[in-house]
Amino acid sequence: MSVTAMRSSTLKPEVPELLSRARAIAEIVRARVQETEVNRRIADDVIEHMREAELFRILQPEAYGGFEYGFDIFAELVATIGRGCGSSAWVYGLGAVHQWFTACFPKQAQDEFWADPGAIAAGSYAPVGKTVAVDGGYRTSGVWSFASGCDNAQWYFLSTMVPAVGGSESAKPSFLLVPRGDARIDDNWHTMGLAGTGSKNIVADDLFVPAHRALAIADLAAGTSPGTLINTNPLYRQSFLAVVPVTLISPVLGMAEGALADFVDMVKVRTTRGAVAGGNRRMAEFATIQSRVAEATGCVDAARLMMFRDLAETYATAVRGEQTPLDVRLRNRLSHTFCTRLLVQAVDALFVASGGQGIFLERPLQRVWRDAHAAAAHISLNWDAVSTMYGQYALGLEPKGQY
Repeated sequence: MSVTAMRSSTLKPEVPELLSRARAIAEIVRARVQETEVNRRIADDVIEHMREAELFRILQPEAYGGFEYGFDIFAELVATIGRGCGSSAWVYGLGAVHQWFTACFPKQAQDEFWADPGAIAAGSYAPVGKTVAVDGGYRTSGVWSFASGCDNAQWYFLSTMVPAVGGSESAKPSFLLVPRGDARIDDNWHTMGLAGTGSKNIVADDLFVPAHRALAIADLAAGTSPGTLINTNPLYRQSFLAVVPVTLISPVLGMAEGALADFVDMVKVRTTRGAVAGGNRRMAEFATIQSRVAEATGCVDAARLMMFRDLAETYATAVRGEQTPLDVRLRNRLSHTFCTRLLVQAVDALFVASGGQGIFLERPLQRVWRDAHAAAAHISLNWDAVSTMYGQYALGLEPKGQY
């Protein structure tokens, strides 16, 4: 089935159909992976294929033409695309998860955003810039980094410290929703991994943002954002950091699964040429190769099980009308980083075993190795930062970090 044949319908597609569409996208982006890396961004026509396949509507409210599927289906779709291209999966995942973010804003902001039914957003999550309260909203200036997919987006989420109107309370970390035309892109994205994500800087100069386009991160963490008044599905009451980081893990899961499948196919037919290892021997016969395949398989399987367990338990809590408890939020944050660690271990095992053939630029494994390590450098997936935060909690100390 060609992607161009995947047109919007009035019916909500079944999950197998959406997965089929994601597999078609994966084949498209796999064929263009070197082009994507050289261009340092996802091509507009690739994003259009994703729109035609209705993949950006997964977490979008039904009231605005979306499907309201859960984070489990979303993560599976991201991983499926990740088997073809890690950068493409990364940008797709953020574009789709930002539909969930938009659903948490006040209704007026949602109406403005989805006035264009195909709109997607890019974002930067570290609260930077300078923002002051003014009549009717805020004025903000600053430089926001790592805005993946900003070339493809119509809106930006910019995180900043938003002061209370009237100055009665301290400033709160919040997202401001900004039309693309109100800011500009600083093309600073020259990296060794995830090069195709186009995660460039967004710059705003004394930009006015109306009050209804601000959303406090504390409300997202508590599952009590203004959007839950109109979007009543428990999907939108889940704690922000308990579920959203799977957006970043899922591409790595897909990359590792794709790398493992490619490696197995390769070693089944490849023979060695090196005298030290013994020339003209089938690679599949080496015990070290067998062990690396087993190690990678175990790491990928464990990461998948942990990630989807956490998503199921977190959603069940929201269905019961409960806020995600602190211990679950911290457990999920630990899982996010440990899953990433396992997936990088899987890719490392395969890359080391690939030999000299694995380092050529036309080989997909070297790109997966670079992209997986780049993903693991993201602060939300940083093992040193998150593991110590969890350890503090487990030992009765106040956890210091984002959860």
